[in-house]
This record gives sequence, structure tokens and C-alpha cells, in this order.
Amino acid sequence: MYSSSALLQSAQSSDFTGTNDPFDKPPCRGCSSYLMEPYIKCAECGPPPFLMCLQCFARGFEYRKHHSDHKYEIMTSDFPILDSSWTAQEEMALLEAVMDCGFGNWQDVANQIRTKTKEECEKHYMKHFINNPLFSSTLLTLKQVEEAKSADMAITFHPSDDPPRPTFDSVLSRDMAGYMPARADFIEEFDNYAEWDLRDIDFVEDDSDLLHALKIAVVEIYHSRLKERQRRKKIIRDHGLISLRKFQILERRYPKEIQDLYEILRRFARILGSTEHDKFIESHALEFELRKEIRRLQEYRAAGIQTFCSAKVYEHLKQAREEARLKRTVLSEVLDYIHDSAACQQWLHRQAAIDSGQLQITPISVSQVGRRSAPPLNLTGLPGTEKLNDKEKELCQMVRLVPGAYLEYKSALVSECEKLGGLRLAQARALIKIDVNKTRKIYDFLIREGYISKV
Repeated sequence: MYSSSALLQSAQSSDFTGTNDPFDKPPCRGCSSYLMEPYIKCAECGPPPFLMCLQCFARGFEYRKHHSDHKYEIMTSDFPILDSSWTAQEEMALLEAVMDCGFGNWQDVANQIRTKTKEECEKHYMKHFINNPLFSSTLLTLKQVEEAKSADMAITFHPSDDPPRPTFDSVLSRDMAGYMPARADFIEEFDNYAEWDLRDIDFVEDDSDLLHALKIAVVEIYHSRLKERQRRKKIIRDHGLISLRKFQILERRYPKEIQDLYEILRRFARILGSTEHDKFIESHALEFELRKEIRRLQEYRAAGIQTFCSAKVYEHLKQAREEARLKRTVLSEVLDYIHDSAACQQWLHRQAAIDSGQLQITPISVSQVGRRSAPPLNLTGLPGTEKLNDKEKELCQMVRLVPGAYLEYKSALVSECEKLGGLRLAQARALIKIDVNKTRKIYDFLIREGYISKV
């Protein structure tokens, strides 16, 4: 069975080495001597490859599943591949010498090969490995196949324009599940110890069929765990869950009811794609707005209103009646504040400011009547506090707004004001979806401090 195709296959196999060093090959299965070319490889046994020297092959050596009548290949490198004057062994020696000595050091390359001169090495390498269009196109195809394979198996996280870089073991770091923007990877993978089940597995020829099947099953289980790890990374990448703060700001675009629905339906995002899930939520948000508008129109119809001009008068009178009703509850509000001396002093200062005209009366919702006001927010230790001045700290304490959120709202309002040349309160409320009273206080503060201007 000695053929050129078998020789060519042997040159491309993993058993072929660039030098004729017997220590680079496994020993003969028959006499355990080091193999010298040419030697025999069984074409039916393996892996691992079953190799024999010529002497053991000549006497018909058999071992376990290997029989003397099996098909075989003659492994040798003493034949030409690209040039009739260069053997396969010399081709491999040339490639290894270029790798060891560096491209262009042809004298050192020739000294390492020993059978060719400096000029022959340079001419052969440039002709067959640099200027050969067939060889270069083959390399390009192999590279494209490798890139396509890696694109299917690996999930690459592209860093954002300004990725958050929290300190280790901080609250934001835990919210980001230990994501490291500089490395675009996580500190701990999902199922982080999956590789432990494989650390002691070794496939050897003496394994029984049952033990071999068990080892294959363990590898398949490990592969399924890797696929689950990849699936979770893909969900995080597609839905933009790395920067949790930006994700929460996007959620605040919706009313409270839609935010609650978003939280309930979040578990279905892994089933739908990111675009389909956003369309699903947007459709529910549109339905909520339509139902709200229908209820408002039904209220107008029940009150006998037929034009939008009459509706404006109705809303104005409705607000006036509500303010008058709230004034009648001032006595009950005073009685609640009497039990808390600090709250009572705060209420007296507020009433004095209202009487002097320094403070406008803000409507209080019915659910807030009879309830004590929340104490100022403690900013100690909160991230972003060091970036605020004294007035901004006082605002965050009174409004009960964390410094990080305030800085994001401030940046958004200032950017929008610079883009439009001015900003109205309605535009500010449409830009940051939080409580309208907090939005007004932030808006008035930024106007008063000169960060933004009115239209």
C-alpha cells in the first residue's frame, strides 16, 4: 500500500515532524524502540495512532485490536512537495528555521538546515511561501473559517463610549455582576467551577468501553454548561444589561404602571429578542396611554363637556376646587405635625414663607394628607457626593435624590438646553420621568443657579 497519496497524507498528519529526531515521535508498539523514518502507521487503529518500526511490521506484529492484515501507511518525509529539489523534511526544516531565526536572517536559516545555502533558502521561501498566490489564498480561506468559527463560539463585549468603572466589591460592581469594562469580561463566569469536573479526566487506550462512554458523557455535560454560559452572555449583550444605571434611566421613560409591567415581563426577555421585547413593551405603553386618554374623554362626556375649550375651563375649575378642599385640611395637618417638634418647626417656617410670598403653594395629593414628611436624605458614603457643591447637596437632601441620579439628570437637561437654546418645564418633565414635583425643584434650581435658561 505504498503510494504517493499516503505519503502526502503522512506529511500533513500530526505525526510528521520537521526533523528526523526519533525523540519527537512515540516509540514503536512492538519493540518500544525509537522510530526512524520510514516507519509504519496502521490506517485502521486509533486514535492514538498505532506506529511500528519496519522490523516489527516485517514479522507481522499484532497487539490487541491490531492485526497484521490491517491497511497501513508508510510514514516518511523523503519526497518532494513544492519543488523537486526540496524534500518534505527540508520544507518543514525551512519553516521551523524561519520561525526560530526570524524572517530575513537567511544565513542563520541555512546554518540550521545544513543541506541548503543561504541563496537557496531565500529563493525557495520567497517563491513558494510569499509570492505563491495559491498558498496565500489558502491561508486567507483558513483565516476566514477560523474567524467565523470564533464568531459563533465567543461573545465579545464592546465597551461603551463611557463605560462605568466601579471599584471592586462596590454596590455598582455587584449590580454589574462583576463586569470589568477594561477587559470586557466578568470576574466570575456563570457556573464558574464547571471545569473542575474535567480536571482529572484522561483518555487512555486501556479504558473499558463503559469507562470510555462515561468520560464522553462528562465531556458532553461540560459542553452543555458552556452553551448555557454563552446563552446568558448573549442575553446580556443583546439587551444592554451591562450598564444597569443607563438601563434604569431608559425604564423611567414609562409611567409607573408600565414600569411595574416591565418588571413582571423582564423574565420573558430571554425568549424574545431585544428588539421584539422593546416593541412588546412599547405596545403596552401605547395601550396604557390610549386607555388613560379614553378615561379622560369619558369624564368630560359625563360632565356634559363637548369641546376642548370647555375641557380647559373644567380642568381649571377642578384644580381650584381641589386647592380649596386642601385648605380645609390645614387644621388636621397642624395636628399631625404637633406630635413631631422638628416637623412642626419646618411647617411653621413653610407657612411663614407662604404668607410672605417667598414660597408658592404646591398642591398636595390626597394620599399625602395626614402623612408625615420624609426626613432629609443622608448623603454620607453615596457615590458622586464629592462631585456636588453645597447647594446641590442641600437640594439632593431635601428632594431625597441620590447624587448619581441627580448628576445624570443635570447632564441631560444641560445638554438639551444647549441643543434647543432654552428649556421649558414641560420639556424637562418629558426628558426625565420622575415625580413631577422633584422635576420642578430640579428645574427651578438649575434655572436659579444659571446652569440652564428658559425659552
